[in-house]
Amino acid sequence: MSSRERWTVYPLLFLALGLAVRSIAVPQGEFAAARVDALESTRLVCKELVIESTDGTILVHMGRVVGGGGGRIEIKDSDGIDTMAVGTRPDNRAGAVEFFDAAGEPIGELTTPQQRPRK
Repeated sequence: MSSRERWTVYPLLFLALGLAVRSIAVPQGEFAAARVDALESTRLVCKELVIESTDGTILVHMGRVVGGGGGRIEIKDSDGIDTMAVGTRPDNRAGAVEFFDAAGEPIGELTTPQQRPRK
């Protein structure tokens, strides 16, 4: 084999071996779960985002309102009890900032006058 042939064949051989090993080392398709220490991205698209403490208590929940409506961000205390929420509810498309007491019961909300539900 001449030197010129080696410069053609060996790089192609290593490329083929690398592609074969890559398909085994990095599986194709979607992941059910992935654990990383840090994630840096310019854009993140997801249906729901949940932030948990080390014991599994949900501290922040961002996602779509169940039963219709738009999006909602719920912030909870260390026990997982609602403290504040921003977004919409299924029964009302108007956005609001809601506040909760120590037991997690709603105590008030901020809305614009046009968005307040009629009584």
